[in-house]
Amino acid sequence: MSENPEARDAAAVPRQTGAGATPAEREAARPAGAADPIRVLIVDDHALFRRGLEMVLQGEDDIEVIGEGGDGHEAVEMAGDLLPDVVLMDIRMPRRSGIEACTAIKDAAPSAKIVMLTISDEEEDLFEAIKAGASGYLLKEISIDEVPQAVRAVHGGQSLISPSMASKLITEFAALAKHSEERTQQVPAPRLTEREMEVLRLVARGLGNREIARELFISENTVKNHVRNILEKLQLHSRMEAVVYAVREKLLEIT
Repeated sequence: MSENPEARDAAAVPRQTGAGATPAEREAARPAGAADPIRVLIVDDHALFRRGLEMVLQGEDDIEVIGEGGDGHEAVEMAGDLLPDVVLMDIRMPRRSGIEACTAIKDAAPSAKIVMLTISDEEEDLFEAIKAGASGYLLKEISIDEVPQAVRAVHGGQSLISPSMASKLITEFAALAKHSEERTQQVPAPRLTEREMEVLRLVARGLGNREIARELFISENTVKNHVRNILEKLQLHSRMEAVVYAVREKLLEIT
């Protein structure tokens, strides 16, 4: 039986595996046993910026863009439906800010790693993003070609902060530590209950209220009450100050 020339030519065309390939084509071309791609959700109110990120990320064999959103409200809904591994999100967006969305996403998709990709170099935005559960804070001044590596790093468990913002965080942390030490020298710290000490240690490890509730088999509202009581007893104003206190009192060791 003679061979069909058209079938022979079609078989000779290599399958696309780069930026021009569809997710299905890249999945088919992935070697057997290879790790699943990192599922990324992009959220930014500028469509052209979202498109630029998508083009860069879709060119990576181990990364898949599973959705795009234009504001914080869409981010929360899409994260709950799609369960991404990594969320790249702006801070200043309509309807719902990135920081507000960050907190809600951590509830809807606890395993998702969130990276704030923003033009804001305000210290307050950085601190609020970290407290909301963000794993990274990168300024949009970074080269777009660096984004895929940032996605891999955060997915692998690293925390990323732009160097200029990291220096601000270190300065603030040092100031909080000094303030806490001076206050301790003046007035002995009140005694915490055994349960409050357990909650404080988990707060210092970076766990959110829902995670602490699961760890201690108590309700989330009970955790909130414990955290409020801890801050009031120690005369602290934030969970970040509580971390500083825990480190200084050697309730948590940083290695």
